[in-house]
Amino acid sequence: MNSSLNALTDALVAARRANRTLDATPWLDTLETAAQAYEVQDAVAAALGWFDGHAVAGTWKSGGGARSATLTHAPLPPAGVRADSADFSDLVFHTPGIEAEIALRLGQDVTPAQAATLDHANAASLVDAMAVSVEIVDSRWQDLASTPALLRLADSQVHGALAVGEWQPYKAVDWASQRCETKVGSTETVVRTGTHPLADPAWLLPIWLRHLTRHGHTVPAGTVVTTGSWVGVLPCRRGDQVTAAFPGIGAVRLSV
Repeated sequence: MNSSLNALTDALVAARRANRTLDATPWLDTLETAAQAYEVQDAVAAALGWFDGHAVAGTWKSGGGARSATLTHAPLPPAGVRADSADFSDLVFHTPGIEAEIALRLGQDVTPAQAATLDHANAASLVDAMAVSVEIVDSRWQDLASTPALLRLADSQVHGALAVGEWQPYKAVDWASQRCETKVGSTETVVRTGTHPLADPAWLLPIWLRHLTRHGHTVPAGTVVTTGSWVGVLPCRRGDQVTAAFPGIGAVRLSV
């Protein structure tokens, strides 16, 4: 990794440790490719000890705006991944938002050789469980709207924290008719049906697993991926109570 990427890594690590944001202006020309952004991601995760010595274990986010888009992936800090009814008041958020999602859990190890042969039809067989999840989106960048996509990607694709509901056995779902009901604070419940951007949360599995195994690592059973928002990003404020329910699958609650 070159000196510029090292400097960006150090800045993001320091921002996370100090719970502060960064001005993106000095870094606008630092990243030229997604591969460089992922290098910074990996280096930040290693510096902060997120994977406890295993390069790809734990919880990830993955997704994109459509199947035709380039999907992006990011590791999530374990201290911010919590169970249903979680209270996140001990964490610092700068400009938080809410995404209602479905999380998937691998039921077996996946080697690089296995990942290379996966397709969208057979990858779901690797999943043993699913759960409703809510991501609190947040950023280490001061002006997120004007921050380039590669800098967002380097910053764990602007992740803040994640609440995961009760795990249920994975099963076939008619995703086109699946409802998602999300309530943030005192606002009206947002109801969406069949609005997953990839039509099926499991569609991203082959792409995500090839990303995780690209350096020769085996992805262990129990690794979790949350798969993209059904409601876009809903604004929230400190103290808001949030509920996301997917009838027939489950629900999750949290306090921001």
